[in-house]
Amino acid sequence: MIQLNRGINLGGFLSQCVHEKAHYDSFILEEDIKKIKEMRYDHVRLPIDYEIFQTEAGDRIDEGFQRVHDIIGWTRKNDLTIILDLHRAYGYDFNDANDDSKNRLFFDKSVQDRFVDLWKDIATEYHKYDNLVFELLNEVVEEKAAEAWNDLIARTVAEIRKITADTRIIYGGIKWNSAETIKYLRPVTDPNTIITFHFYMPHVFTHQHAYWMPEMEEVGDMSYPDTVEKYKWAANILGGQDSSVMEMTGEMMDIDYIRKMVKVAVDSAKNIGAPMLYVGEYGVIDKAPAEDMLRWLADTLKVYGENNIGCAFWTYRKMDFGIDLWDEDTGKKIVEITTK
Repeated sequence: MIQLNRGINLGGFLSQCVHEKAHYDSFILEEDIKKIKEMRYDHVRLPIDYEIFQTEAGDRIDEGFQRVHDIIGWTRKNDLTIILDLHRAYGYDFNDANDDSKNRLFFDKSVQDRFVDLWKDIATEYHKYDNLVFELLNEVVEEKAAEAWNDLIARTVAEIRKITADTRIIYGGIKWNSAETIKYLRPVTDPNTIITFHFYMPHVFTHQHAYWMPEMEEVGDMSYPDTVEKYKWAANILGGQDSSVMEMTGEMMDIDYIRKMVKVAVDSAKNIGAPMLYVGEYGVIDKAPAEDMLRWLADTLKVYGENNIGCAFWTYRKMDFGIDLWDEDTGKKIVEITTK
């Protein structure tokens, strides 16, 4: 039975990592999956880089396929659903956004063929598991890729459906899977489709002091809630990455903003006929003030609940957002909020 109510990501395990056996053997263990079940999550999202399954030349890595079988087995023992999320594909990495020399997926047919073939292999290998969901690609960024992404979705889903009619398939829009880009997806005709978005809004709060965004240091500490004036000042420094903040009216940046942003996703999903809407990632960086982080999580989960939206917290370990990066008491509060 598929359960996608409250889950957690296993970021940094088989993705965005050093691809070495020593890392795979130590970062997440079977006991972690048991612990996740004891925390009362009902599913895990497993980000996977293509390097788990293929060499650079495209040759199959049997050990990688078997490792994922083993992880699925751990989830089955603990009555957890698992999402297989292709986090990085050959020829596409969200970290290389707008670099056409690296991100060739949407204009190079040979790279697209390899993407589809990998999904055919994944579907053939794992479709018999009844606790499993496929997620086609983590985050497409470039706006110019919108139609090419729609084309690739249609082609990939058609090939997967030749192998399995029932396995649920997740995909989302562009601009890092933002809520506002669901509207660019084509109408959904497959009843086993789940439309996803990622929610880190407002970015100036959830990513404060992010070392990979130097401009965040100029922003400094951000509280939640706080005045719209303060948030507009901070968003202006980021140069448009939080355009929704610049459009806000009223005095306070609080749960009403979150409701407004989630409503964009809900309305867009309804308009394209999506059977289900899901948040694949949400969270707050460990540099944020703990109490403000907890308030943002509580408001965000309240809004998900109001809209019957399932979600997966980012993330279980490390990766600048992990539960283990907080003190024990704060970590327990995170789990309490994100499993409601």
